[in-house]
Amino acid sequence: MRDEKKDQRVRPGWPRPALGALSGVLVGFASLAVAELVAAAVRPQAGPVIAVGGASIDATPAPVKDWAIRHFGTNDKLVLQLGILAVLAVLALVLGAMAVRFRRVGAAGVLLFGGIGAAAAVSRPDSTGFSDALPSVVGAVAGALLLYALVGRLTKVRRSPTSVPGAVTEQADDSPPVSAGWDRRGFVLAAASAAAVSAAVGAVGRSLNASRGQDAIASRKKVVLPSPGSPAHPVSKRAGLRVPGISPFVTPNGDFYRVDTALVVPKVDATAWRLRIHGKGVRRPGVYSFDDLLHRELIERDITLTCVSNEVGGPYVGNARWIGIRLADLLAECGIKPPSRGGPADQLVSRSVDGMTIGSPVEDLMDGRDAMLALGMNGEPLPFEHGFPVRMVVPGLYGFVSACKWIEDIELTTFDSYDPYWVKRGWARRAPVKTESRIDTPKPFARPKAGTVMVAGVAWAQHRGIDKVEVRIDDGPWQEAGLAAEDTRDTWRQWSLPWQATKGGHTLTVRATDRTGAVQTDRRTRTIPDGAGGWHSVVVTVD
Repeated sequence: MRDEKKDQRVRPGWPRPALGALSGVLVGFASLAVAELVAAAVRPQAGPVIAVGGASIDATPAPVKDWAIRHFGTNDKLVLQLGILAVLAVLALVLGAMAVRFRRVGAAGVLLFGGIGAAAAVSRPDSTGFSDALPSVVGAVAGALLLYALVGRLTKVRRSPTSVPGAVTEQADDSPPVSAGWDRRGFVLAAASAAAVSAAVGAVGRSLNASRGQDAIASRKKVVLPSPGSPAHPVSKRAGLRVPGISPFVTPNGDFYRVDTALVVPKVDATAWRLRIHGKGVRRPGVYSFDDLLHRELIERDITLTCVSNEVGGPYVGNARWIGIRLADLLAECGIKPPSRGGPADQLVSRSVDGMTIGSPVEDLMDGRDAMLALGMNGEPLPFEHGFPVRMVVPGLYGFVSACKWIEDIELTTFDSYDPYWVKRGWARRAPVKTESRIDTPKPFARPKAGTVMVAGVAWAQHRGIDKVEVRIDDGPWQEAGLAAEDTRDTWRQWSLPWQATKGGHTLTVRATDRTGAVQTDRRTRTIPDGAGGWHSVVVTVD
């Protein structure tokens, strides 16, 4: 006599866990698609990937951020988002496979991840409230329901001994299987339908999110920058050297470096934009529109900007012609005085529309340098990536203590009473740009021919100026390079040296001396907390 229990015991079919994992991936895709559609009604920054990515950036230790910038450059944000999607895909696979046996647990897992996305969204500095949680919550609910439905098609069916012959009933999660059948046709149809609908929903969501920025795009197109009351003097032809491979004196907007924490570039409508100035020692607080600034006297200046994350010899430095209003004049109109004249505030905290806070020394902003609220860059309104409609530009200070993009608020306070974003993460409160130089040509590991080889590059010491650049071949003596004409002390300076190259491997090293007489240090330091230091060297092999 056969064992009845043994008869009822069925080996699980091998495709079911795999199809469960596939269901999880489809559910993840559907959840993100629905969330993106809902985010179009709330705001793009509330989407789960953007929210979790932003929270991840905030929680990432400074050395890890530096590592990411060093290895991925301006693609660090794309890498982060792809990493988040990869993690979600793995988790979706696991949840889907698990849901084949435990449907409710799988669905609960989807809801849990939706809750994480919602918490990340409402915790962001630029959060508009609990509405930011809606994309993650709605996406998760839709995903949980879809997973429950898809896995239901994979659930084994059993014949009930008390049922009518031919009838089947669905097996409960905790019931022992008595038959190996599952709804193959129903699963295929449901999965295909889910994929198609999710793709359509995602496409609509992306289209709506893109259209949200149309007002901002239209407002930028309407901007006509007036002639500045204080124009920049023409750049001398001698400021640019005709050496192949050297960085151009003016960095085109499309090539200008971008380092910030915004996973979605804010698109701000200039007609609705406002700037508020308030805080300690502000006798006349003010609110200004874009037109208010546009119709003031404008200044135009060539200024080189440098990111504190720039390694020795790195690419995060660029020179542009900026047009805007003098920040010191606007602050003075609000009754603000620098500490040297009795002002109670020594720190200006600028806030971006994405919640970024940047602290700048009030004394430096009002010491006569061309600190400005910039409206234009290289003859056109600011690109969105570089801060449209308004950003700060301060010569001589690293960007993390001066160059607030998409600025909307200025608060006067003290260094003792408030730590802005980067200071909370271990960076310095004050960070003047260090004297640095870079070899642009020949490139590292280049193989030039023996004979005359032009060694050339750029050097910078914003607001001090470059006085001398020297080059050393291997362990030989320092040789003074020829300098291009100086535009201003706030811009970088090109240099070159003709080298009589001999066959073999060589190390080329450069150092600069600024106008104060300070020689660029040879001591290698990390970018944290106030900028990298050391000499830039390249190794070449002469054929």
